[in-house]
Amino acid sequence: MAPTDERELDALLSAPDERTISALSSLSGDVLVLGAGGKMGPTVARMARRAIMNRSRRVIAVSRFTDGTAASTLNAHGVETIRADLADPASVTALPDAPNVLWMAGQKFGSTGDPVGTWTQNVVASTLAAQRYAGSRIVVFSTGNVYGRQAVARGGAREHDALVPDGEYAASCIGRERVFESIARRTHTPLLLYRLFYACDLRYGVVTDIAHKVLHGLPVSLDTAFVNVIWQGDANRLALRALSQAALPTVDSSVALNVTGPVVAVREIAERVGAIAGVAPVFAGAPRDDALIANTDRLIERLPYTALPLDTLCEWAVHWIRHDGRLLNRPTKFEVRDGRY
Repeated sequence: MAPTDERELDALLSAPDERTISALSSLSGDVLVLGAGGKMGPTVARMARRAIMNRSRRVIAVSRFTDGTAASTLNAHGVETIRADLADPASVTALPDAPNVLWMAGQKFGSTGDPVGTWTQNVVASTLAAQRYAGSRIVVFSTGNVYGRQAVARGGAREHDALVPDGEYAASCIGRERVFESIARRTHTPLLLYRLFYACDLRYGVVTDIAHKVLHGLPVSLDTAFVNVIWQGDANRLALRALSQAALPTVDSSVALNVTGPVVAVREIAERVGAIAGVAPVFAGAPRDDALIANTDRLIERLPYTALPLDTLCEWAVHWIRHDGRLLNRPTKFEVRDGRY
């Protein structure tokens, strides 16, 4: 059944499966979610709380929480909250110790107009966190933008591929990764770089972007003809399971993991949405032979999971938009080809 409101949606997004429960049960100690006030953070924190049966283990969410509702909602679900500016050294020093850390802070949208803010959030704050939690098990949220566009014929970027930033946002994300890996090597800190490609909530995401255009008769650009998409609930579960996969970085091994679903054509998503909605999609542009796409062989090997079917995600997106579900109005800009986000 498609979720009908945000309460139902957030309950779905924060529901752990048996593998998530097992992974967190195999670890000890508290779970700390840094940057928990963003799009994914609240449901990741809630999922951790639901998955950890031992109530003596704390789940702590840290953010500036400029929207007080987010903090109070987390509190109501058993998650402790701390208001802090993660780019402020004194604030980071004062945070509680935790053996299990997810770093979700960062800036993407609006990065072109605020390069200093982008580097502050993506690199300076990362440096502070990497130093503060040296020795903890850390999963660092990153992005597929670090690879740059790939020839579609290659089947997607692999974790050992060279990183080629396309614009200042991508460069700052590489900086974030390098900072964490450098400090982790020096301090023998288990680390996993969680390169997430296009998680889809119903309030935002590639599928929602495309569905909104199809339902409103707007052209869907085919210039970027292929994408990877993953239901955010699946991405949340994989993020928590990834804590068990953190490893000591070395010069000869990669601690990165591509996290997303299989490569799918933008035209196919639009046509599936159109078939569900009874609307003929309108297209614009011509497919190029490169796109920001990922190979997921390592993910399937290390963290196998049963994905929400694409048809279900398309159906839910149509239902959400047609029933006036709240949208964040923060487009993914998956079709952008000049690195300007």
